[in-house]
Amino acid sequence: MDLASYADLAIVLVNSRHRTGADDLRRLDGPRRLDGLRDLDGLRDLLAGRPHLGGGTLRPRDLDAMRELRDQLHAVFTASAAGDHEQAAERLNELLIQHPVHPQLSAHDGLDWHLHVNEGGAVPDVYAARAAMGLAVRVAEHGIDRLRVCRTDGCGRVFLDTTKDRSRHHCPDHAADEDNVGDPGDPGDPGDAEGRAPDAPADGPPVSADATDGPRVSADAPNGRAGPRA
Repeated sequence: MDLASYADLAIVLVNSRHRTGADDLRRLDGPRRLDGLRDLDGLRDLLAGRPHLGGGTLRPRDLDAMRELRDQLHAVFTASAAGDHEQAAERLNELLIQHPVHPQLSAHDGLDWHLHVNEGGAVPDVYAARAAMGLAVRVAEHGIDRLRVCRTDGCGRVFLDTTKDRSRHHCPDHAADEDNVGDPGDPGDPGDAEGRAPDAPADGPPVSADATDGPRVSADAPNGRAGPRA
């Protein structure tokens, strides 16, 4: 797995603000928007299928820390979407300082030398370190203006625009709005707005199709440490 793939963690967390309840999909007045981190069960659902983020008992303080991280990451996307790229970069740099990653070379199970991210830290710390690093790698490779907020009224989901001409302005759930309305300068292949390679599994982390030569890390080793933002 390449470091850029961890950007998906940031997107999933921020978009937990707008999770749709399964029982609401057939509502005549449209689905309700539920907070995916409304309680500890919501946090467990968010972490399900991601054992590399660590385990153990989740406590209310972990939920509070994840909500704070969500707000911090959301501020990065909204600043970028508003065209204030310097502020977006500054906020992302703050997260990188607060949540450092410590990579280590490892060779095991017959594998060649490769990068692992060191173990240790509570779930929010591990999540924050990987999400911030993933976004930073994406920004360094493709530009900070790739961090977008869906323009569809009432949506607010964030995503990565991976189109060659930087033409995507709506999240995958509202891709039809892109096609029907059309923003100026939007011709071309819309691609996968969350940065997922064409052959990547739908439920797995995205893999940058044009960054395959980047550093590799193991997905089974939790990492990082963090403190709350001052």
